[in-house]
Amino acid sequence: MTKRALISVSDKNGILEFAKELVALGYEVLSTGGTKKLLQDNNVAVTAVDEVTKFPEILDGRVKTLNPLIHGGLLGKFDEPSHQAQMKEHGIEPIEIVCVNLYPFVETISKPDVTWDDAIENIDIGGPTMLRSAAKNHDYVTVIVDSNDYAKVLEELKAGGATTIETRRTLAAKVFRHTAAYDSYISNHLTEAIGEEFPESLTMTYELKQNLRYGENPHQKAAFYQKRLGSDFSIAYATQLHGKELSYNNIQDANAALQIVKEFEMPAAVAVKHMNPCGVGTGTNIEEAFNKAYEADATSIFGGIIALNMEVDVATATKLSEIFLEIIIAPSFTAEALEILTKKKNIRLMTIDFSQDKQDKFNVVSVEGGLLVQEPDRYGFAEADVKVVTDRKPTEEEWNALKLGWAVVKHVKSNAIVVTDAQMTLGVGAGQMNRVGAAKIAFEQAGEKAKGAALASDAFFPMSDSVEAAAAAGITAIIQPGGSIKDQDSIDMANEFGITMVFTGVRHFKH
Repeated sequence: MTKRALISVSDKNGILEFAKELVALGYEVLSTGGTKKLLQDNNVAVTAVDEVTKFPEILDGRVKTLNPLIHGGLLGKFDEPSHQAQMKEHGIEPIEIVCVNLYPFVETISKPDVTWDDAIENIDIGGPTMLRSAAKNHDYVTVIVDSNDYAKVLEELKAGGATTIETRRTLAAKVFRHTAAYDSYISNHLTEAIGEEFPESLTMTYELKQNLRYGENPHQKAAFYQKRLGSDFSIAYATQLHGKELSYNNIQDANAALQIVKEFEMPAAVAVKHMNPCGVGTGTNIEEAFNKAYEADATSIFGGIIALNMEVDVATATKLSEIFLEIIIAPSFTAEALEILTKKKNIRLMTIDFSQDKQDKFNVVSVEGGLLVQEPDRYGFAEADVKVVTDRKPTEEEWNALKLGWAVVKHVKSNAIVVTDAQMTLGVGAGQMNRVGAAKIAFEQAGEKAKGAALASDAFFPMSDSVEAAAAAGITAIIQPGGSIKDQDSIDMANEFGITMVFTGVRHFKH
C-alpha cells in the first residue's frame, strides 16, 4: 500500500523541509494550489489533488478537495474489512498524514478596511472539512495543523514507521480546538457586522499568552489568555521591558491601574493595590502627577502597581526607584529612565501604546457555570446629566475636584467613596457593606486634608447620614448620582452645612 500525505497550507513555515522528509520516507505527497506550486518549484515530488479526484478545481478554487476520493481516504478505517472493500470498489486509497491549515480569515478581518466580501471569501471550507475528517479518524490518520508539530511527527515516523496513538490523539484534539476557534472568529465577526448585540449563543476564543506561576494564591494553578482581536490598549498587549514574569494578581492590578489612568488626558499617575486605587494624582507634568499619587497614600503604595499616561523621564524614574513597586506601566521610558529603573532586578517595566483607541465591546466575567457579559462603563463626566441641586454652586476649584473624584470612583469597588482635591485623591473607601462605612474609611485616610475637599459616591445616598458625616469631616462639595426617594433629605442636609451638591443621574457600581 502506497503511503500518502496530503499537504495544503497557508502558513508555509517549515513546509518544504517537512515535505522533503516525507518523500524521503516513501510518502506520496498530494497537494493543491499555492502549496503544490511551492513544492514543485523546489523539486519536491508532488501529485495534484485533481489527478486523484479526476475532477478539476472549480468555482474559483472554492471546490478542490470536497470529493469522496479524498474524504474516503481520510475517513476509512484501515483495519475494517467492510471499509476496505468499499474503498477498493471505488478506487479510494487511504491517506495517512494530513497537514493543513486554513485561509487567513483572522488576518483578513484585522485589516481596518476589510469589506464584507473580503471576509466571506476568506472563510475556508475544504480545509476545516479535511482537518475534521482526519482528526475524527485519528486511530489511523496523523493530522497536523501547527508547524511546531512537524519535528515530533518526523521523529516518530523515523523511529518506528508510524506515529503513536498518544501523539495522534494529541494532534486531533489540537485540530478540533483550531477549527472551533476558526469558526468562532467567523461567527463573531459576522455577528458584530450585522449589529447583533447579544446572540442566542456566544463563543469566544482566547489564545494562551503565558502560564503563570500560580493564581491568586500559591495553591491555585493559573494561566493568562488573550483575545487575538482584543483591545490593543490593554495589559494583554503590553510589552514587558524588564523584570520577572507577571503573576495572576499582578495582571489584575495592572489592568485596574490602566483602566483608571485611561480616564485622564492631563498628566496622571495611578497607584493600585488589590484592584483598588490607593492614590491618583494629576499635574502639569508626569513627575508632579506621581508626586501627588504618592502623597495620596505613601503607605499603601508600597508594593503597588503604578500606571502613568506620559513618558517616564529621569526625574520621575528617580522617585519611582526609591520605593518598592511591583509594576510600572507607561507609554514609554526615556533611555536614562530605563537605566535607573532596570537596576532594580525584579520590578516589571511595561509599555502600552496609549495612542490606540480600539476597545473591547464587552466585559466578560466568569461565574460558576456561566458568564456575565456587559458593556464597559465608559460613562464619564462629559456624558453625565450634571445638575447642581443645592443652593450653593461649586467653585472652579471644587468643579475640578468633583470631576477628578467622579473619574476615580467608578473604578473603586462598591460601596465606594472617594475624597479628592483638584489634583489628587485624599481618601478612598472601597468595598464596604454600607456607604457610611466607606465614607468613614475615606475620611480617616484624608484626615485634615478633607477640610475643603470634594466627595464622590458611586451611588446615591439613601440616607442623609452620609452628608452629615461629610460635613463633620470638612467636605464642601459632593458629587453623586441622585435618584433616591430621600434625595431631598440629603439636599436639605447639604444646604444646612453650606455644602454644594451635584447629581449626575448615573451610578457607577463596581462588583
